[in-house]
Amino acid sequence: MTKIAVVLSGSGVFDGAEIHESVLTLLALERHGFDYQCFAPNIEQMHVINHLTGDVAEGESRNVLIESARIARGNVKDLAEAKADDFDAAILPGGFGAAKNLSDFAVKGSDCSVNPDLVNFIKGFAKAKKPVGFMCIAPAMLPHIYGEGIKLTIGTDQDTADAIEAMGGVHQACPVDNIVVDADNNLVTTPAYMLASSVSEAAKGIDKLVDKIADMLG
Repeated sequence: MTKIAVVLSGSGVFDGAEIHESVLTLLALERHGFDYQCFAPNIEQMHVINHLTGDVAEGESRNVLIESARIARGNVKDLAEAKADDFDAAILPGGFGAAKNLSDFAVKGSDCSVNPDLVNFIKGFAKAKKPVGFMCIAPAMLPHIYGEGIKLTIGTDQDTADAIEAMGGVHQACPVDNIVVDADNNLVTTPAYMLASSVSEAAKGIDKLVDKIADMLG
């Protein structure tokens, strides 16, 4: 059976994985009949955000792996154990966790660094030309993984696009219901909640992303 790795970054849009994007991804994978395994790094979050008020919860800390288990219903493994050889493709939903926990893009912009376990894992797919999908803000990390010239989208936010291009990425503006494909690298990206104003809007691009990965897998 086709097996897909899904990398999460916590639970909740402001400090972890975007929950809607994550669930829509898992649903789309199941509809294709794909098996999947969720992963997350066993690290502390950058900070904890009160999702009701938007404020930082001072003095509170949460573990990314443990928080990701909320979305995965407990079926999540440490990213440090993940091996690209065990999977046919990988997908990474967005949310600020991608820019705060999997990287420090939210703080350092184009001077950011990316979690080394994530870099090593996704580089395994890149070297093998296996399909990979990133969505929302997560594609901002891709120049650090694929190198200069990688083609991607985060939607239409110019400041974020400028930071991506400063790192060597090639940003293409894209509407919420579409995808950008770097055919040379079997990489698919979509804006999702960088542009979406509803779950159904986010689903359009995410479904296309998963459909394209399915096509790449043949």
